[in-house]
Amino acid sequence: MQAWVHFVVILIIFGELSVGDEFRFASYYGEHMVLQKAPEEAVVWGYGTTGAEVQISLAGQQSEQVKSVSVLNGIWKVILDPVQAGGPYNLTVVQKGIKIVLTDVLFGDVWLCGGQSNMAFTLGQVYNASEELAIASKFPNVRVFQAALEKSSVELTDLAGVEVPWSRPTPEVLGGKDFTHFSAVCWLFGRYLYKSLNYPIGLVESCWSGTPVEAWSSLRALHRCGLKESTTSSSLSSYTDDDLIEWSSTVLWNAMIHPLLNMTIKGAIWYQGEANAQFNQDKYSCTFPAMIDDWRMAFHEGSEGQTAQDFPFGFVQLSTYRKVHNDGFPEIRWHQTADYGFVPNERMKKTFMAVAVDLPDIFSPWGSIHPRYKQDVANRLVLGARAVAYEETGVSFQGPFPNQVLIDNNTIIITYDQKIRATLSTDIFEICCSEEKKQCSSCSHWIPVPMKEQGSDYVLVTIAKCPLDNVAALRYAWSDWPCAFKACPIYSADGVLPAPLFILNRWPAES
Repeated sequence: MQAWVHFVVILIIFGELSVGDEFRFASYYGEHMVLQKAPEEAVVWGYGTTGAEVQISLAGQQSEQVKSVSVLNGIWKVILDPVQAGGPYNLTVVQKGIKIVLTDVLFGDVWLCGGQSNMAFTLGQVYNASEELAIASKFPNVRVFQAALEKSSVELTDLAGVEVPWSRPTPEVLGGKDFTHFSAVCWLFGRYLYKSLNYPIGLVESCWSGTPVEAWSSLRALHRCGLKESTTSSSLSSYTDDDLIEWSSTVLWNAMIHPLLNMTIKGAIWYQGEANAQFNQDKYSCTFPAMIDDWRMAFHEGSEGQTAQDFPFGFVQLSTYRKVHNDGFPEIRWHQTADYGFVPNERMKKTFMAVAVDLPDIFSPWGSIHPRYKQDVANRLVLGARAVAYEETGVSFQGPFPNQVLIDNNTIIITYDQKIRATLSTDIFEICCSEEKKQCSSCSHWIPVPMKEQGSDYVLVTIAKCPLDNVAALRYAWSDWPCAFKACPIYSADGVLPAPLFILNRWPAES
C-alpha cells in the first residue's frame, strides 16, 4: 500500500491526475472490513477521474467476480453480486493503471451502532473490563469500524474522519479512551451475535455523547413531527465531564449518518434518550419512530435497494439515573415505544428493545447515568435480534406486559401476556386517584398501591386508599430508579427479562 501512495504522488507531479481526481475507496472501506453477505448485495464506492473506467474484482476461495463502471462526477459505485458468508477475499480496483487492493475482506452481517454516551461507553469502562479485553482477540471474525466525531451544517457525501478504521478486535482497539473509542454495547452485541450465528459480523459505530435525537435526524424526519431547525443545549452532556454543548438539528445526521447511506447493512442498534429527557420530551414519541422510518428509507435508497426498507432496529430502553428526582426518564422510556409500552408494535414494526431499568449502578465512576452492566444490555439486545431480525422461533425476548386489567371491589387484577416470576412489592404499582373523568399525567395525584397476591401470570394490587370510581389510571415502575439491581418485582418466568414500565388510563385523553 505504501508503494501505491508513492505512485499516486508521482502521477500528480507529472500531471496525469489532479488532487480533486484522487483515486481511492470511500472512507469506510478498508482491509479487514466486513461487507454484507447474501442474499443482499454489498455496495462499494469511491472516487476517481470523471469519465474514466474503473475495474472492480473480488477474489477468494468461494467467489470470484469482475465488474467495470464509469466514474460519474468524480465518484464510482458498484453493486457486487451476492456473496455467501465467509472469506477472506481480496477486493481490487483499477483505474488508468493504478491498482488498490484491500485484503482480508469478509462477508457477513453489518450492524450500525448509534446513540449517545451509553453507546459510546467503551469496553475498558465496563465491569470485568480486563477479562473482556483479554478474550476479545479470540473473535477475529467480529470486525469493528468507528466514525470520527464530526458535525456539519450540510449533508456530507463521505465521512469527514475515521476514529477506528476496520480492525480485528484487540485490547488496544476496544479498550481506548473513555467515551471516545469503540463502543462496549456494540462490541458485545456483535460478539454474542457471532456466537449464535457463527459467521462474520461487521460493527459500524457512529455515536456521540450527550446528543439529542434531533441532531441525528434529517429535516424530513423532524418536519413530520412539527419541528424545524433549532439549536438546543444538551442538559446531560456535563455528566461525561464535557462542557455544555449546543446541538443544532441534523448536524450529526449530516456528518455521521448521511455519508454511510450507500453502505449495505443488516440492521441497527441504538442507545439514546437521556438528552431528550428535558428537551422536546413530549415530542420523542414522534421524533424517535420518525428517525427510524427515515433511516430505513434513506439506507434503502442509498444502497440501491440492497438494505431492506424495513431493516431491523433494536434499542435500549433507558436505565436509571437518580433515586429521588424525576428527571423525565419514565416518560422517555414510554415514548421510546411510541407510547405502546412494548415493541414491536403497530407504529414501530420490526423493532426490538432491551429493558435496562433493573441495571442501576450508583457507584459508576462515570456517574450513575452510565451503568457499567453493558453485558446484560447486549445480551438482551441479541435476544431481540435473534427473534426479530433472524426470525428464530422459541426465543424469549420481551418482558411480561399486561394484556388484561380488571377492577374487582378493592382489587386490581393485572394479567400478563406470559408466565411471570413475581415478588411482592408495596410501591412499584401506583394508581391515579382523581374525581375528574380525564386522563392522568405525571402531575396528577399518584398513590403507591401494594401487591397483594401473585400467580403464574397475574398479580393483584389493593386500592383501598382510593374510592373505586376515582381510580383513573394504573402505572408500573414509573420512576427514574424503580428497583435495585436485577430485583424488579416482575420478570419473565425464567427470571431473565424484566417487565417494562407501563401506564394505563381509564379515561381517554381530551381532544
